[in-house]
Amino acid sequence: MNTTPKFATQKQSFHAELKKRINDYFTERGISTTGNYKLYTKAIVLLIAFSITYVHLVFFTPTSAWALLEAAGLGGLMAGIGFNIMHDGAHGSFSKSPVINRCAAITLGILGGSPFMWNMKHNIVHHAFTNIDGVDDDLDAKPFLRMASTQKHYKMHRFQHVYFWFFYCLLHFHWSFVSDYKKYFRQKIGDIPLKKMSMGDHISFWAFKIIYYALFIVIPIITIGFTNYLIGFVCFTAATGFILSIVFQLAHTVEHTHFPMPDEVTGKIEDEWAIHQLKTTANFATNNKLISWFVGGLNFQIEHHLFPKISHVHYPQISKIIKNACKEYGVEYVEYKRMSQAVISHIAYLKQMGRVA
Repeated sequence: MNTTPKFATQKQSFHAELKKRINDYFTERGISTTGNYKLYTKAIVLLIAFSITYVHLVFFTPTSAWALLEAAGLGGLMAGIGFNIMHDGAHGSFSKSPVINRCAAITLGILGGSPFMWNMKHNIVHHAFTNIDGVDDDLDAKPFLRMASTQKHYKMHRFQHVYFWFFYCLLHFHWSFVSDYKKYFRQKIGDIPLKKMSMGDHISFWAFKIIYYALFIVIPIITIGFTNYLIGFVCFTAATGFILSIVFQLAHTVEHTHFPMPDEVTGKIEDEWAIHQLKTTANFATNNKLISWFVGGLNFQIEHHLFPKISHVHYPQISKIIKNACKEYGVEYVEYKRMSQAVISHIAYLKQMGRVA
């Protein structure tokens, strides 16, 4: 795609009405749109649990079976920190303080990613152009997975609904060791150029990579030996990758979400931006408090995409406002009551993409 897609404009904007209703909600109650004590408590719990597990695993290595469980648990905690702390921080919704938001966002660097690349890939590209093939980098799993009907079909895709589990386990490893570097050296995310990196951006990119490799490669090898480290690292990175992958995929690549493409001549998307977000995004398991707690409200993906600068702790409340507005305006609100239903729908969607040439 050579041009950046543009969204349709409406005289009576659905998005403007949504913003008014959500703003009224916070104004009438006199509460901030950012995080609160519940989020800060959760952040502290996750960071302490992650630190204790890391120290125990690396410096006080338990027996083999327990070590494997701890390695997988460490991966789960890493994903939890990404969902709850980094994600809100990167969107500026963790705290009223820009400094605290920045500190929350840069936890990604310690977890293997690049805060700069994430901002470009996720905040700027994915949130603006959700599910638009050729622009939204989250759809790019080529050649192993076919995520949209506009992507090239290979014979192996007939089985992608069976083997996708394996590739989802590779996400964190690929992110930490491959994809960030591809973006860095190409200076592009897909076909979209990166914004110019300052000297500070270059330094932080490499500094965080060094810190991550020191914490999760060098130190563990020194303390427990290469073989034990390798087994533990595979469990750790596979758990992280799979959890991150499945949560994000359930929000966009399921049977009832859309994958619109811009008009070839005008470059315009048919819908206005807010309706595009509703058509391309799905919620799941929103009544499950444990899932909502762990995934940082990302099961309320519709609310997040419409209002990314509002902290996830407010999503259950504002979802009621958004649902009512959708009913009034006749806009579909895609939601799976249980996570298992969303997983089944995701598998069915992958199977469908595997069959269609």
